[in-house]
Amino acid sequence: MNQPLKSAAIATILFIGVMSGANAILPIEQLDSFKGAKAYLVQTKALPMVDIEVSVDAGDRYDTSTKSGLATMTAQLMKYGTRSDKATLTEAQIADEIADLGANISFSVTGERAILRIRSLSRKDLRERAVRLAATMLSSPNYDAKILAREKQRMTAALLEAETKPEAVLERNFRKSVYGNYPLALSPTVQSVANVSVSDLKQFHQQFYRGDRMIVSMVGDLSAAEATEIVHTLLQNIPQIASGIPQLPEFERSPVEPLSQREIQIPFDSQQVHIAMGMTAITRNNPDYFPLIVGNYVLGGGGFVSRLMAEVREKRGLAYSVFSYFAPGKEVGIFEAGLQTKNDQATLALEIMNTTIAKFIADGPTSAELTAAKSNLMNGYPLRIDNNRKLLDNVSAIAWYDLPLDTMETWTSKVESVTQEQVKAAFQQYLAIDRMKIVLVGAKNN
Repeated sequence: MNQPLKSAAIATILFIGVMSGANAILPIEQLDSFKGAKAYLVQTKALPMVDIEVSVDAGDRYDTSTKSGLATMTAQLMKYGTRSDKATLTEAQIADEIADLGANISFSVTGERAILRIRSLSRKDLRERAVRLAATMLSSPNYDAKILAREKQRMTAALLEAETKPEAVLERNFRKSVYGNYPLALSPTVQSVANVSVSDLKQFHQQFYRGDRMIVSMVGDLSAAEATEIVHTLLQNIPQIASGIPQLPEFERSPVEPLSQREIQIPFDSQQVHIAMGMTAITRNNPDYFPLIVGNYVLGGGGFVSRLMAEVREKRGLAYSVFSYFAPGKEVGIFEAGLQTKNDQATLALEIMNTTIAKFIADGPTSAELTAAKSNLMNGYPLRIDNNRKLLDNVSAIAWYDLPLDTMETWTSKVESVTQEQVKAAFQQYLAIDRMKIVLVGAKNN
């Protein structure tokens, strides 16, 4: 075989191997519960790596209006020092240990949960050191007053900077408009951040960081026995049961009657108007999830092949980008559409966005649009699970939303089974153009 043919043959074999690996859905194993926490594992030998996540039901929705930002600071300050009966670690010592391990340990917070993530080589000695360090950070954070003061200054500076950005102002006001009195409507302010004290951090950690509020998800070069050992190490010093958790208010769904006042205009000195419109929508475990995401791909989630892009950009040149999406949560969810446009085009752009969404709700997708959307979603699915981190994202979501463990295996078949009638019925059940809130940030010139 000559060299060009040989190279082509090797490339073909490699391509087939990669595609076969991408399309082979690895099973999720549920491990025994420990300290009330659930645990899940996907074993993959593709890389000598381990990715671990601990999800804690301790998100921003447990903030109060006077101390919004507390949940975020409680989690993020865990990496800046620990204090336990065995040892005390400073911020610098933790950073040095992570660097020495070649690992990554991070904390983040969403509206619903706080998240600890660990990435380490699977080599036993390195992995165990990384897990022990993360366990100490999770169970025994040392909330130092000086570090809190420093982080509050950083957060305050970020908040003040955000007020100079129209997209940040839009996000904050849109969330407030849609969520109403539900805690997810809250955003940190300079004053609410200033109100947070060391005792608040300690109390929040003591109250919420409990085994029965945690889920551990793992992906990588691990056996079930090794994964179980990791769970025990991570949670060995975590109390099992949480008590005194405040009751969240019942979420108020969007009203069934048309809104008398839909539009909120926020003056902002900019050359463009930033527009968002939407309403509350479904949770992730809703049976209509698949008809809605397939339909939304046609409406505004498919980029240049979406209806909104065709009407707003391609036909009229009103915006560079326009989008729509569903953001389903565990207990609440929203639908949002948005764009940016010139001040003197805002009225027309909003009108086109309104009419395009209204028409889609009324009529649904065409047969050709539905076929193309399903094909694109199914063909693109392997890219959603083609590395350990993406697999962990999926396992974590399945665990958090309490979805069937075979969700990754059945995802494409559920997309394929969606019909035009299902999309139309779902959009009409959960969305109504006259119940969507509209927020505009900028100078809208008629």
